[in-house]
Amino acid sequence: MKRGFYAKLAFTGIRKNKRLYVPYILTCIGMVMMFYIVAFLSYSPVLTGIPGGDTLQMILSLGTGVVGVFALIFLFYTNSFLMRRRKKEFGLYNILGMGKGNLARVLLWESLMIAAVALGGGLLAGIALSKIAELGMVNLLQGEVGFSLTLEPEAILQALLLFGVIFLLILLNTLRQIHLSNPIALLHSENVGEKPPKANWILALMGAIILAAAYYLAVTIESPVETLLWFFVAVIMVIIATYMLFVAGSVVICKVLQKKKGYYYKTSHFVSVSSMVYRMKRNGAGLASICILCTMVLVMLSSTVCLYIGTEDSIRSRYPRNINLDVTVEDLNDMDSKKMDTIRTLSEKVVSENGQSTNNILDYQVAAFAGYMKNGIIETDSSHLVDFQLDYYSDVWQVFLVPLSDYNRLMGEDETLNPDEVLIYTTKSTEYQYDTIAFGDREPLKVKKVVPTFADNGVDAMQVIPSLYIFISDFNATVEPLLSITDLRDQQLIEMHWFYGFDLSGNDAIQIAIQDQLEAAIGQTGLLTDNFHINCEGAAKERSGFYGLYGGLFFLGILLGTVFLFAAVLIMYYKQISEGYEDQSRFAIMQKVGMTKREIKKSINSQILTVFFLPLITSGVHLAFAFPMIYKLLALFSLTNLELLILVTICCYLIFALFYVLVYRITSKAYYSIVSGAREGKI
Repeated sequence: MKRGFYAKLAFTGIRKNKRLYVPYILTCIGMVMMFYIVAFLSYSPVLTGIPGGDTLQMILSLGTGVVGVFALIFLFYTNSFLMRRRKKEFGLYNILGMGKGNLARVLLWESLMIAAVALGGGLLAGIALSKIAELGMVNLLQGEVGFSLTLEPEAILQALLLFGVIFLLILLNTLRQIHLSNPIALLHSENVGEKPPKANWILALMGAIILAAAYYLAVTIESPVETLLWFFVAVIMVIIATYMLFVAGSVVICKVLQKKKGYYYKTSHFVSVSSMVYRMKRNGAGLASICILCTMVLVMLSSTVCLYIGTEDSIRSRYPRNINLDVTVEDLNDMDSKKMDTIRTLSEKVVSENGQSTNNILDYQVAAFAGYMKNGIIETDSSHLVDFQLDYYSDVWQVFLVPLSDYNRLMGEDETLNPDEVLIYTTKSTEYQYDTIAFGDREPLKVKKVVPTFADNGVDAMQVIPSLYIFISDFNATVEPLLSITDLRDQQLIEMHWFYGFDLSGNDAIQIAIQDQLEAAIGQTGLLTDNFHINCEGAAKERSGFYGLYGGLFFLGILLGTVFLFAAVLIMYYKQISEGYEDQSRFAIMQKVGMTKREIKKSINSQILTVFFLPLITSGVHLAFAFPMIYKLLALFSLTNLELLILVTICCYLIFALFYVLVYRITSKAYYSIVSGAREGKI
């Protein structure tokens, strides 16, 4: 054979099947590009030098692994569509005298060409767009960067190694399929369909039951901690149920439609329904995959967009004031009013020296501990507090005992309490459901009222468990008996805190300067001892860390959402193309017996509209039932803005639906052009 014969044959095969190969090659290029951009940003020295960049790069490092694993699975999946179409061609080559060794050489050249184009094009596109991505990330972090284009050799090497291995594995899998097939099987592989499956009512019913159970979990779990524990269980249940319903339930629906004579025996429905039921097992699995990908896109985008937009709300929850002082003592006697006055005076002095004034002052004391609560009794046994079992998580609370006088002063109220009464306030959308509250075996206290709000101290934002504020009339008398409680390390369980904070009108630079000066001034007072600790925190200094975390999640959500969306689109496209070639001969026969192209188009629309929008509708239902869980999970990130989450979720779904309709129009045209024999793009 002439030199370059196999390479020419491989190129000809790709060119003649460009309808299949062009989307596949573009997908490979897109995957390489996405992987390089994420890897580039995870190594970028520009991001490393920006406050919050280290947090973001840690998240992006995890993102490279996710993109890599997804690329492996998805490229294998899409390659199977190509091989199903090409096997007939390979069978013809085999019958004409080419051995399987010769076919292997053709496939090797095809793989090399695709890999070269994908790696070259993907890396070039990734390098070209990496700077734009870097600028976007710096903007998310509110930093500054130059405009010089840089390369990251480590990211390039990772992309070459990963996708080199992926293309090698795809080639080996294809060679295995060719080796195990005989020429006749290859020649007729395109026409091999699946037998019409029977309506599996049991499998469909099981899918409905599992889905109902997952929905029940999503809407009934109240505690954010329980939501965190059960979220992934619910996700797995929804995925399993979706596949069951789309594979078995879709067959059941088709069987039901066939029994409805008024619907089934119409030109626009007869061909489409009979065609769907013939191959619905594979069709249903593809639709389920599209539905799951759509749901993942919607959940990721709505949650990460909401997190990023609500970053300032989260910062405010974690740092209730611009400057926050947390004084920790071990004994009630250390709550010395003179020491507190010294800190207040010192804070005012430092602030005034910088031309600022304190406002919106936060000033109150608490006794804090973690407790396991059941039936209105807070368990104070150390074995329960430190070594509780898994099913106790939903009953673990962070307890704050607060003087009633501090509550009235901060909230502008004038509440009064008897010695045996308390006020209650809870966080993280949890509710206190009992009329009394007791500490261990001590006398229960009556809950006079559950108050709607209180001045947060920032501790609740750092924990996944909800907080329980108990406002008491006699602080010392209530707290002193509890100071003897110890944990398993024989250390005092209850911590005494004094929270003092204030807002400033200056910019971040001024606030950071005041925080640094205040920390230095406190260190020179001699107040700090082993039993008297002061932690000074500022929202301005910590802002970059929040934007690094939420900006990284936002960027990763957009990136993975784009990848999953790309995957869903390609599955839709290949589904329509592969089914178009399968239905071509059937519609050709129908045309010969008198079916017009207009009737073909009507039948196609009936088929596509019957099943194509099921993934979109089902993903919307999944998202609606997942919404309570998403809201509770976001509460763990100190984001409780329900209106924002609702607005973002609705906008994401509507934008996605418009995009989905566009894809539907494009893929239905491709399907019609194949089955009707019309020129591509004309209907």
